[in-house]
Amino acid sequence: MFKINDNYLKLPGSYLFSTIGKKVNAYAAANPGRKIIRLGIGDVTLPLPPVVVEALHKAVDEMGDAVSFRGYAPDLGYDFLRNAIAEKDFAARGCGIAADEIFISDGAKSDSANIQEIFGPDNRIAVCDPVYPVYIDSNVMAGRCGDYDEKLQKWSNVIYMPCTAENGFVPELPKGRPDLIYLCFPNNPTGCAVTKEQLQRWVDYANTEGAVILFDAAYEAYISEKDIPHSVYECEGARTCAIELRSFSKNAGFTGLRLGYTVVPKELKAGGISLHALWARRHGTKYNGAPYIVQRAGEAVYTSCGQEQVRGMVEHYMKNADVIRNGLKDAGYEASGGINSPYIWMKVPGGMTSWDFFDFLLERANVVGTPGSGFGPSGEGYFRLTAFGTYENTVEAVDRIKGI
Repeated sequence: MFKINDNYLKLPGSYLFSTIGKKVNAYAAANPGRKIIRLGIGDVTLPLPPVVVEALHKAVDEMGDAVSFRGYAPDLGYDFLRNAIAEKDFAARGCGIAADEIFISDGAKSDSANIQEIFGPDNRIAVCDPVYPVYIDSNVMAGRCGDYDEKLQKWSNVIYMPCTAENGFVPELPKGRPDLIYLCFPNNPTGCAVTKEQLQRWVDYANTEGAVILFDAAYEAYISEKDIPHSVYECEGARTCAIELRSFSKNAGFTGLRLGYTVVPKELKAGGISLHALWARRHGTKYNGAPYIVQRAGEAVYTSCGQEQVRGMVEHYMKNADVIRNGLKDAGYEASGGINSPYIWMKVPGGMTSWDFFDFLLERANVVGTPGSGFGPSGEGYFRLTAFGTYENTVEAVDRIKGI
């Protein structure tokens, strides 16, 4: 008889945002007519930039002409997009990433889950705590995390690096020895960022210990302060120890289009074996490439007009972040983030768990956020709100919270 992958049975409950969706839908069904403002999931609300829409229309017309029609995309991505990324995202910051080290995909979430496939099952992972759930869940599915302790809410073979108010939500170097280190800066969910000096410590550590950093830079477009690196490759030695994941979703509004990319430098090797070659093999075997029209849309983001329009979108969401952070503080809450990130990380009122506060906020203010405990044990007692709503809804949500 066939057998299933028992590791899936180890996953506790459903995916965090699926659980939130079910709770909110049940509340909405029981309370018809109430306006629920959703500041939980990090989904954008602004329409696509005009330059992107224009590129999409042009690409669709090309697909309707036998002369310019495109079939399967190159599995690693079209050169026109990879070249634009190499120039604008990396050469402009002095990183020296070549176009053929860039792998185009359908998003950073997919890549952050799939990248673990090129590593052996005995590798031990280290994650920030709290952390984006996909990092851990994908490794659980691969059988890499050991057993789950319900009381501690931890996996036995995972190294947790607490990010708390005491350390400014910046993780310290792990005490145990990891093989794979997941870092996300600016951070989801806490919204904190690290300086170049702080990130350089991680690069030096990884090179010394023979570890690989999996660096999620999905929110780099929101960095506003100086001395905050936009890429791990701004640090010396990163090419021999780091893989970087990026997304078009949060800067250019591609959550519905799906486009991202991963950078794997050719110098990154394990026992003489190139991780670049392994990822290319995996990519070519399991993926037929992002659609041509979507890659043309991505290329438009790097035009001068596209860059200006994207900056406008980011500024809009960061205006929302200011409203949320300042409004919460005015109401007496402890809140951080929202400066280099579209996420605000707030401490829930005393005596409540983060899920208690979720229910309280939903029922009393009809506002949806994300319980901090869903991101890991150190997230208990905290709550995440996103700046991706409309400005009007954001202001209204903050006023409702102040009202209770």
